[in-house]
Amino acid sequence: MSTVFNFTFVPWFRSVAPYIHKFRHQTFVIGLPGEAIAAGKLQVIAQDLAMIQAMGVKIVLVHGFRPQVNEQLAAKGHAARYSHGLRITDPVALDCAQEAAGQLRYEIEAAFSQGLPNTPMAGSKVRVISGNFITARPVGIVDGVDFQHSGMVRKVDVAGIQRGLDMDALVLMSPFGFSPTGEAFNLAMEEVATRVASELKADKLIFLAEVPGIRTRPEEPESEDNPIDTELPLAQARQLLTKLPPALRPTDPAFYLQHCVRACQHGVERSHIIPFAADGALLLEIYVHDGIGTMVVDEKLEELREATADDVAGILQLIEPFEKDGTLVKRDRTEIERDIANYTIIEHDGVLFGCAALYPYPEQKTGEMAAVTVSPQSQGTGDGEKLLKRIEQRAREQGLASLFVLTTRTMHWFLKRGFAPVDPNWLPEARKRKYNWDRKSQVLVKRL
Repeated sequence: MSTVFNFTFVPWFRSVAPYIHKFRHQTFVIGLPGEAIAAGKLQVIAQDLAMIQAMGVKIVLVHGFRPQVNEQLAAKGHAARYSHGLRITDPVALDCAQEAAGQLRYEIEAAFSQGLPNTPMAGSKVRVISGNFITARPVGIVDGVDFQHSGMVRKVDVAGIQRGLDMDALVLMSPFGFSPTGEAFNLAMEEVATRVASELKADKLIFLAEVPGIRTRPEEPESEDNPIDTELPLAQARQLLTKLPPALRPTDPAFYLQHCVRACQHGVERSHIIPFAADGALLLEIYVHDGIGTMVVDEKLEELREATADDVAGILQLIEPFEKDGTLVKRDRTEIERDIANYTIIEHDGVLFGCAALYPYPEQKTGEMAAVTVSPQSQGTGDGEKLLKRIEQRAREQGLASLFVLTTRTMHWFLKRGFAPVDPNWLPEARKRKYNWDRKSQVLVKRL
């Protein structure tokens, strides 16, 4: 292995570790549309799901079969019919759906059964369990349209699904439900995944979609200044749905978003829309800080708050690389524990991504902003600005008239934010006695 590979792999793998610990024993419901399978993505998705399960995540996989059913209908010379965004399932379409479901279940189970040496599936042991977990009812007649064998979820066998998950199996579900009389109903994959996630109180609902996510301005075309909105608070997502046109096709912005909102309203902590076309989309969304698609959450995952004793280890881990390269002055655990009340941190999904401390000198009505650190993973996202604003707020609350920093490498960042250079002799006497003249740190001051 090259030295470059080692240099990049080791810190990357360490950065993933907190997410591996966090998601172990959690339950994820994955919605896999038939379009992803038709596009030839099943093998790599199965490999990624096998890795995620190997890291302790419990997985329910709900597959769709929209294009496969349409292909079967076309082969029989029968037109696919839709209304209100739902398939009208006549007897011919029901037969096609049953054939497509059987074929896809076979393909999915085969994908999880691979174990060739020198492949990502080598040594994997993924047991797949499926069954009649859904009780359904007919959609009936809506606005004069008879949906025939199209159905809606009436009840989810939560206990049965949970037993499968407790056996460390991957639970596979087709979009079919059965009535108490044994009648079969064709269901929408998106509704099944949403109901199952809601009933299970799953930790995540993830749709592998035809779209990359929800853009900042959803009704405008893709552009550099119209990126994917990686995190949508539930209230904002609900408001957005009221402005978007009704969803009739999977590529409509509201199509998956409406299900994500419904899931979060019913107890699912986070729901995601990610592109199946992107290689490793599941891994990128789950184990990387900002993910790759759009996540709908009941509240902002990023929290700016004052630190507690429980944060000491995280702060030490965060500042260590910057102490080693000389950006920060070294601080030991005892010092941080003693001064923990002075620290402000940025936490995202249980992981610390930034910190800063305020050391007040009330007699001179000034304070030092120290140990300013932002993780390389979130630099450029505004976390430094947030920390500065909170430290300024804390300083004002303490009646301080100015804020100063000592820096050797980040002078320009502070200059852009209103700090001005002064002579080290400006420092309060107590701080001047601790000033390291050999380090030659620049002293910058901002009037509040």
